[in-house]
Amino acid sequence: MNLKELSRNLGLSQTTVSRALNGYPEVSTATRRRVEEAARTFNYSPSTRAKGLATGKALAIGHVIPLSSKHEMVNPIFGDFTAGAGETYSRNGYEMILSIVPDEDERRVYQGLKSRRTVDGVIVHGPVMDDPRITLLHKLGLPFAVHGRASVNETPYTWLDMNNRSAFKRAADFLFDLGHQRIGLVNGLEFMDFAHRRRNGYTASLAEHGVPTDPLLMRSGEMTEDFGYTSAREMLALEDAPTAIICSSMISALGVRRAIEEKGLVMGKDVSVISHDDVLSYLRNGGDIPIFTATRSSVRDAGRQLAQMLLDAIENPALPPQTKLLEAELVVGSSTGPAPRKD
Repeated sequence: MNLKELSRNLGLSQTTVSRALNGYPEVSTATRRRVEEAARTFNYSPSTRAKGLATGKALAIGHVIPLSSKHEMVNPIFGDFTAGAGETYSRNGYEMILSIVPDEDERRVYQGLKSRRTVDGVIVHGPVMDDPRITLLHKLGLPFAVHGRASVNETPYTWLDMNNRSAFKRAADFLFDLGHQRIGLVNGLEFMDFAHRRRNGYTASLAEHGVPTDPLLMRSGEMTEDFGYTSAREMLALEDAPTAIICSSMISALGVRRAIEEKGLVMGKDVSVISHDDVLSYLRNGGDIPIFTATRSSVRDAGRQLAQMLLDAIENPALPPQTKLLEAELVVGSSTGPAPRKD
């Protein structure tokens, strides 16, 4: 049964029935009860479109993903994040609209979403340090929340981020405690805010332990298995090779492990490896004993939480921007051990 049929059965207008089902105060208690009872009897559930007509909302959230030539945003981490966000949308009666667009069309797409009222808000992915999307969305007046932060943008906005600096400083500190002095970094693209903060955490630990930074031990690039492999292979070929490497993703850590094994070395004995683990649904870090020692923070849970923060902002426009900083835990696996002794 659809809204039109239910309304005809009750002898009421579609607007009245829709408003009754959505809790509008101008509908009398008696009418609301009558409508709710009929909806239960006929197993009627209002569609998103019908709810939207009654509430004046689209009941949809947009995710605009740039198909960038500079960095790959459509990746497994994004998939798990949107799965978590989708759980929150579904629970609150919202749908998700996903647009994958060329970089040059991104501004136009945001403007179109606003002018056509296609969505009630958007989530911004992969912020760079000075992100023009934040300024644009403020000007458009379109509610938004950012997965991550943009260091340079000063206007307040809603965001959720992992404490990337703290996580990578802690990872490096852990390796120093094991006696390592030559520690490499296989990082993401450092114009992206998260990678910039991770580098800062790594270099802060080096400075604290009196170890100068060595550009030969620092790599920045797309977080792929091949990038991890190439970076580690080049580092391990150095005369003064690292005894430990920190990776920004599990995927690049797999490449690092391949390079270690190809050289006839043993991960955790000859070369220690720490990875960041986003707790991806398809890429588990071992069983009871983790394969990789890792800084761990669930990106799926981040999706759930940030989606709720955005919905709260949509439902309560007077709320000031909300922010949440998540701390990663350090889990110890079999990929780390004491620095090897030099004979």
